[in-house]
Amino acid sequence: MKRFIRKVAVMTSGGDSPGMNAAIRAVVRSCAYYKLESVGIYRGYQGMIEGDIVPMTARDVHHIIQKGGTVLKSARSKEFMTIEGRKKAHESLVKHNVDALVVIGGDGSFTGGMIFSQEYDFPVIGIPGTIDNDIFGTDFTLGYDTALNTAMEVIDKIRDTASSHNRLFFVEVMGRDSGFIALNTGIGAGAEEILIPEEDMGLDRLLQSLEKSRRSGKSSSLVVVAEGDKTGSNVFELANYVEKNLPQYDVRVSVLGHMQRGGAPSCFDRVLASRMGVKAVELLIDDHTNKMVGVQNNQMVAVDLENAVKEHHKIPAEILRISDIMSV
Repeated sequence: MKRFIRKVAVMTSGGDSPGMNAAIRAVVRSCAYYKLESVGIYRGYQGMIEGDIVPMTARDVHHIIQKGGTVLKSARSKEFMTIEGRKKAHESLVKHNVDALVVIGGDGSFTGGMIFSQEYDFPVIGIPGTIDNDIFGTDFTLGYDTALNTAMEVIDKIRDTASSHNRLFFVEVMGRDSGFIALNTGIGAGAEEILIPEEDMGLDRLLQSLEKSRRSGKSSSLVVVAEGDKTGSNVFELANYVEKNLPQYDVRVSVLGHMQRGGAPSCFDRVLASRMGVKAVELLIDDHTNKMVGVQNNQMVAVDLENAVKEHHKIPAEILRISDIMSV
């Protein structure tokens, strides 16, 4: 029998990313369009357990599409990882007459939502919000485009000072398990080398490449490093190693850190968030559950949450090939 959805809850969980607010707005306004009630859950799963749930109308989400971060806040919840914690969360949703849940987050948030849905037969739809772009089943995640442009803008500025002082800069960008940000910003910013977790370049090859660049007449060089790269134990030790073996270089390190998560979302992320939010509500209306909204070939699709969690979004071989060619 088809479920009758009357009230939808929306929450953000895990690390924040630009575009989350635009997605919240899209879910709430889609509910208003389809004559459904909507509520927001503050502080992710922990807020769900504690009943931190408030009604949200179309007017409550005005002027948030351009804001970074998340107005609903985010928090890690160890309690939700327990059976007892999820029981409290379900009781809280029942108390507030919530019929379905939209979770905006990454694979950890989706894992929690999937388990919760299976245990209580509760409709859950995921919207991928993470700057790492590492979620399987979607070409792009919310915040990725904004993070790329933020990182590239900063790297362009670093390039200016590197050229002025004949320096070698190692620039670390986010990407603990995924090299999407490093690879694409590296290509876009014209980096001499790009180090990512998926491809272990090796110290010897890095030294050879940098020496080749120096001999070819390059007066400065820039290496973009994903934080999860395995070439060195960390970017500072990697820089020290290069400086000892290539003393001709004046080496500097810049770690971009959490600035990549902040800032107003790009137009691309705002539009993507709006499309995903509408699709999430429409999937619930059509009685779908345990799905993630994704975009593939510019079309909105529904992906099984289990696949989104278990599989990994692989870097296209073509982008790796382009990177090699551009580093000549």
